[in-house]
Amino acid sequence: MAPVVSTLRAGSGAGSGSGARSLPERVLRQYLLLLRLYPVLTKAATSGILSAFGNFLSQIIERVRKKGRWFQNLDLTGPLRYAIFGFFFSGPLSHFLYLYLDHWIPATLPFSGVRRLLLDRLVFAPAFLLLFFFCMNFLEGKDMAAFSAKVKTGYWPALQMNWKVWTPIQFININYIPLQFRVLFANMVALFWYTYLASLGK
Repeated sequence: MAPVVSTLRAGSGAGSGSGARSLPERVLRQYLLLLRLYPVLTKAATSGILSAFGNFLSQIIERVRKKGRWFQNLDLTGPLRYAIFGFFFSGPLSHFLYLYLDHWIPATLPFSGVRRLLLDRLVFAPAFLLLFFFCMNFLEGKDMAAFSAKVKTGYWPALQMNWKVWTPIQFININYIPLQFRVLFANMVALFWYTYLASLGK
């Protein structure tokens, strides 16, 4: 199988000698280069950063809602836990999920878009959410009794919300976003999704 990002041509082509590029353009070109050279590592790092920021954003929103000071008593270990999960699990697993969805269910098959979506929604999403609960429980230093209690109270509501929020997003992502950008697209949405998940622990 060819590499996921074999079609990327970051940093090559016309205009490579221009020195008047804007900062966003330079950042994008650098990201595309890293994505071509180190696809899994780049997606893992992106997932870790955005996951951590999602947790941080959740804490800020909670303090604003309670009319407290934005940076008062922030839990700095929360973003660290989310960064670890994003880097070691969310980014790499999503990378291979999108890669193998295209391999297992090629676009030439009838209803390939719907098949991919159903596989993601009915198999990957429930398993991934359970993994998230387990990893967060472990990183918080809690025992299996706490994990079991959290699953009983929070798993089903979170899964229902996942299906409601992510189903249309994943349909677009899986079927219309270029393969090399699907993890990034999902990470941008996950910024708000992890904000919601972090709020479950409050």
